[in-house]
Amino acid sequence: EKSTMTLIEKNGYHDSIYINAAKIFQGIHNKKPQDRILVQYGDDSASPLLTFKDEYSQRVSYELAFSALKYQDLLEKILLDSCVYPCQSIPDELTSLLVVMLYDLQDRKFEAREIVDEEEPVAEVRKIEHYLYNFKTKLAAALARCRIKHDALSIEYILPETVRKQEQRALALPLYAWINTLKISLQDVAKSLETKGFQKVESVLGLDHNTYCIDQHCHDVLVFPSSLKEELLNLDLFADYKLLLQ
Repeated sequence: EKSTMTLIEKNGYHDSIYINAAKIFQGIHNKKPQDRILVQYGDDSASPLLTFKDEYSQRVSYELAFSALKYQDLLEKILLDSCVYPCQSIPDELTSLLVVMLYDLQDRKFEAREIVDEEEPVAEVRKIEHYLYNFKTKLAAALARCRIKHDALSIEYILPETVRKQEQRALALPLYAWINTLKISLQDVAKSLETKGFQKVESVLGLDHNTYCIDQHCHDVLVFPSSLKEELLNLDLFADYKLLLQ
């Protein structure tokens, strides 16, 4: 099941994740002054009804929504510059889904989504997916023009410098995980981590690659290097809620 999840993540997500990410984005997207609005997002006065299949789906839906938010201005420029937006067949209520799925499409280098296992398909997702993929050449060209204009190797360099610095600081912060002492002891966590190739070090200063240390103030908290997030989430300790990422 875990390997299937990873495969889906690399090649696109389930329909339900796109729908939930779009609902989240609808509520958090940056609202511009009336005289500067070029992309219409429809009515967002009602609270979205979010239904997640599991913790993985919830995490990925929020990550996708906030990634789209971070690049909202760029994604809107791509849609407008490519003349993919506006489109009479796509109502304003689906604009958030359009933006979220465009972010994911460019993140996959405009490659088609591979659906490994199937849940119930969502008509709106398939409609937007088909529409975007039909215009993938125009969208890719619009993105390339934007990168050339900003002399940027990737879209990350188009972000304002203050945002990029914040991201760099966030990525450098170590990861903290609580031990669920109702399910497992510190000693058993240590044994399990050892079998997975992790080595205990004395302090945060010694963290590097597959290492961890015990927090000096809370002895039921472990600290890991920031680069290990995806690897940690695939461990049974996290899947079984014996370790809880802070």
